[in-house]
Amino acid sequence: MANFPIPVSVLTGFLGAGKTTLLNRLLKDPALADTAVIINEYGEVAIDHLLVEQASDGIIQLSDGCLCCTVRGELVDTLADLVDRLQTGRIARLARVIVETTGLADPAPVLQSIMAHPALVQAFRLDGVITLVDAVNGNATLDAHVEAVKQVAVADRIVLSKADLVTDPGDLETLRARLRQVNPGADLLDAAGTGTGVAGLFDCGLYNPATKTADVRRWLGEEAAHDHDHHHHGDHDHSHDHGHRHDQRVRSYSLVHDGPVPFSAIEMFLDLLRSTHGEHLLRMKGVIELKEDPSRPLVVHGVQKILHPPARLPSWPDGQRGTRLVLITLDMPEDYVRRLFAAFTNRPSIDTPDRAALANNPLAIAGR
Repeated sequence: MANFPIPVSVLTGFLGAGKTTLLNRLLKDPALADTAVIINEYGEVAIDHLLVEQASDGIIQLSDGCLCCTVRGELVDTLADLVDRLQTGRIARLARVIVETTGLADPAPVLQSIMAHPALVQAFRLDGVITLVDAVNGNATLDAHVEAVKQVAVADRIVLSKADLVTDPGDLETLRARLRQVNPGADLLDAAGTGTGVAGLFDCGLYNPATKTADVRRWLGEEAAHDHDHHHHGDHDHSHDHGHRHDQRVRSYSLVHDGPVPFSAIEMFLDLLRSTHGEHLLRMKGVIELKEDPSRPLVVHGVQKILHPPARLPSWPDGQRGTRLVLITLDMPEDYVRRLFAAFTNRPSIDTPDRAALANNPLAIAGR
């Protein structure tokens, strides 16, 4: 049995960050008794699979390859097979799915597989992304690999592992500051702390099981930690600033509009944003007040060019209405995004309020 849609959590992090160690610990919790774990392997020897202590019929191992490329189709097939097993009685219960990616993976295609498939989107929902960061090698890894920065940027929970092995407290604090700058909306947790159990790492979605209501502020990351702007990154004196080239490519910011917006306007804004700069949109979350029905907010969630089918809440979960979009981007011109949004919300800050003309030439807004 299952309550559809089934939550899917993506566990990611660079090589050696401790994903399997965390997974082993989590699987001992009775709260994950009805969880299927999909483990991705890279290489000839499935080392991670051998280290999963509770390997059983609930553990499904994908073939050699990276989840972001060669076995993406197999991930879809595996998730579809889980649904079939459940519906035919071969699995008695299924409460959650955890997908552990290889350390080299860009998690975006994994998220797209869950969000974009027309059948799977009815059976599964993305609960959240948990990213592990090795405290010992974290600064060097972020400097050298843009994939590691992406893993941090799309996370709902960031777990810092091996902090007790760091000899220089300054290095650890620098890393914590970097992680907060790359993704100010995510919870930053210590792997050795009490907040990295099942309760602290899962249930990242819009629906809060504890209160039985939709928790918009929590889901939006307290609106990207009060609209923290990464442009201020260069204003701080860090000893590693010369190597933070990947960090500076990431921006996290909010688009806010007070009052309702026509559905056609928000639909065209999202379509143009994804068509012109979709590859650079790492993640987007939003709650929108529609002019056609202001009493029921529209919820949108996107990864790059893939937009999860928009959903409607029965009512506003708090007193604050309006449109709130939180974007995490890589190499995307923020001014273009803000001016495009202003055009479709009829803000006076844009010189070209003609939405029809803009649709025919969206790059004109960027002065090209």
